[in-house]
Amino acid sequence: MINNIFSILYKIWVFLVFSVFMLLFLPGIILPAFFGEHAVSVTYFFMKAWSWVFSKLTFIRYEIIGRENIVKGKAYICVSNHTSFLDLPGIAMTIRGQFRPLAKKELLKIPVFGWITRATCIVVDRTSNESRKTSLDHLKEVLNMGINILIFPEGTQNRTKELMQPFKDGAFRIAIDTEQPLLPMVVIGAGKLMPPGTTRLRPGKIKIIVGPEIPTLSLSNGVAGIKKETFEIMRKMMAQ
Repeated sequence: MINNIFSILYKIWVFLVFSVFMLLFLPGIILPAFFGEHAVSVTYFFMKAWSWVFSKLTFIRYEIIGRENIVKGKAYICVSNHTSFLDLPGIAMTIRGQFRPLAKKELLKIPVFGWITRATCIVVDRTSNESRKTSLDHLKEVLNMGINILIFPEGTQNRTKELMQPFKDGAFRIAIDTEQPLLPMVVIGAGKLMPPGTTRLRPGKIKIIVGPEIPTLSLSNGVAGIKKETFEIMRKMMAQ
């Protein structure tokens, strides 16, 4: 009974923290998007600030390991596992500078969060081949501007008992086409604090590990080879 009461009160507190501070930071998150890609760096200042406040006030702590592997001013194709909505605040605090996540169009339907998605992400309609191609072309343009991109190669949140779901080709095809390095990241513990597909939520610690970059130019096994190597690297990182 006491645990249930605590759980309900905690959810209400998290909702209030999320809503109040998101509304406070919302103008700084959305408005810069109207002034071009580089102006969105202001957006990410506010996104990182919101993530830090959210973490501190909800007692969800993010331990970041290996951030020294991210070279300031270098653009990466960041690839991460995905188990929870709690992944993103930690990833936002981890990646240096701004980045563009690849997001599915369904997120646009969520109140407020849909506006943020439109301002900060590259949105793709997975049911449309034309939309996928347009989104991938946009990601390449962003990389050429020296801006990081973030792709969850599993394609969606992992609801299985496996460490990771099989990877899709997109991130690795972009890596070959642009010759940009991949940056493997793993998020550990987020799914336990807020399991995918549920509203269950509790405080605790989430660990984010950043591995050394994977230079695409040094690999010659095509999409399948790079995908397999990256999967194995991230699997070992998660097993540490």
